[in-house]
Amino acid sequence: MNITLKPEQEIVVQNLLTQGEFQTVDEVISAALALLETEQLAYQAWLADTRAKVEEGIAALERGEVVDGETFMNQLRAKLQKAREAQ
Repeated sequence: MNITLKPEQEIVVQNLLTQGEFQTVDEVISAALALLETEQLAYQAWLADTRAKVEEGIAALERGEVVDGETFMNQLRAKLQKAREAQ
């Protein structure tokens, strides 16, 4: 397979080679593809998790388990504050 890089992509590759992080263009491309694959897997996991949470929320609504907006926002603020304090 042959790949043609855009000029700005070639500059990125050359900069990485110059910095000494990678020895060859193949190493740069392999690392880039590994990062892309990792990102795609993380996105797919996030998407599945988000869909599950939406389904849980819909089921809760159907069961009549609702919280008014003000209560929700107060709970969210409390969680955020707790997270900040834990840092």
